[in-house]
Amino acid sequence: MAIASISSNQQYNYEVIRKFSIAAIIWGVWGMSVGVYIAAELAFPLLNFDIPAITFGRFRPVHTTSVIFGFGGNALFATSYYVVQRTCQARLPSDFFANVTFVGWNLAIFLGVISYMAGYTQSREYAEFEWPIDILIAVVWVIYFWLYAGTMVRRSQPHIYVANWFYIAFILATALLHIFNNLAMPVGLFTLKSYSLFSGVQDAMTQWWYGHNAVGFFLTAAFLGMMYYFVPKQAGRPVYSYRLSIVHFWALIFLYMWVGTHHLHWTAIPDWTSTLAATFSILLLMPSWGGMINGIMTLSGAWDKLRSDPLMMFFITALAFYGMSTFEGPMMALKSVNALSHYTDWTIGHVHSGALGWVAMVSIGSFYHMVPRLYDAKLYSQRLVYIHFFLATFGILIYITAMWVSGIGQGLMLRAFDDYGNLAYTFVESVAFMHWPLVMRMIGGLFFVSGMLIMAFNIFMTIRTAKREAAELEALLAAKMARAGA
Repeated sequence: MAIASISSNQQYNYEVIRKFSIAAIIWGVWGMSVGVYIAAELAFPLLNFDIPAITFGRFRPVHTTSVIFGFGGNALFATSYYVVQRTCQARLPSDFFANVTFVGWNLAIFLGVISYMAGYTQSREYAEFEWPIDILIAVVWVIYFWLYAGTMVRRSQPHIYVANWFYIAFILATALLHIFNNLAMPVGLFTLKSYSLFSGVQDAMTQWWYGHNAVGFFLTAAFLGMMYYFVPKQAGRPVYSYRLSIVHFWALIFLYMWVGTHHLHWTAIPDWTSTLAATFSILLLMPSWGGMINGIMTLSGAWDKLRSDPLMMFFITALAFYGMSTFEGPMMALKSVNALSHYTDWTIGHVHSGALGWVAMVSIGSFYHMVPRLYDAKLYSQRLVYIHFFLATFGILIYITAMWVSGIGQGLMLRAFDDYGNLAYTFVESVAFMHWPLVMRMIGGLFFVSGMLIMAFNIFMTIRTAKREAAELEALLAAKMARAGA
């Protein structure tokens, strides 16, 4: 083990980062495997066996929670603790409370998964945990904020690097969203049942204020913090434009809070609210593409690395999907496009182009960069990273193409009229049309999960090799000391 690495381990708390990294990979494999299974249930309804816990209705929130909060959340804890310590050159204020965030966060997700499979859910978009789990998450999040902000206060560097701006905005916004969206009155202390404090259109608007800002802050701003650290580090180049990164930050943070109601076009909400949301959604294209351009242009003078460094392939693909998703999203917020796309599989394809193409790919690239440094070891196999990249990319392309075909087909069939003004197709005919796109979606998911399994093996072997080498070095040092003492 290198002397520099021993010093880093003493200077920073790497132990909790290792735990979050391993947990993220485990939750990713589990959650994405569940996603493939529920995709198979849609393509082949006979797979909805007479076992309530694994039917689509209960397994679907297991998938979303495991992937968004299990894989994505653990990835954000791991990378944010890594980035804030490295850029501030300061240790987390408390190792004990850092471990509390690890145990508390993963316990909340585990309890949520068990409760979903048992049939307990608030039945709200994204925020489906019952009230005791909501309280546990709030406590963990307060500790997380204190640890992160405390590290920045203790920094030995006068400047706060831009990645930390995005991470701290994500932490603050997620706390705000979580608390207000989960305001509920429990029926009793010894029951999970509760009633939301909102109802009617207020409930719908609150849910989508949370839902889209969970995308905006948890799945976008936070992972941009990841991008602003790991892309320049892997490329060996400074951020293309630091000024653009600050403009990107403030524009994104301001605009995202206003766009959630574009999910409620053509509903009972006041028309001006969805028009306002659509307007801000279009404006959101500018900072989003500014961030994408900033990330891609960071590779100026280092484009040759795409030929020799598979990690850069993950990062550049993630940025490409970020650009594509943030173009598609504002377009789908337009009322005319939304009339065709909403309540169809096109929305599912859009969500997964962002979730798999942007969030998962930038996370995977960050793990491949970070884990070897956490254990002071070389990555076990570069070749497996290439295989993972092509499996993941191929899987995403199959998935989103199938969902575009399915969603646009659905939308056109359900809007078509015959010469007499009657619907040209029945709902059942539109469902029959969806069968083969749903099969292709399942196959795309299988490719992606296969890549995740390869990653899990590669990381496991990297850690195993590092631990073996550390044990051999320790034994060698002990033997030398024993000989010197003799």
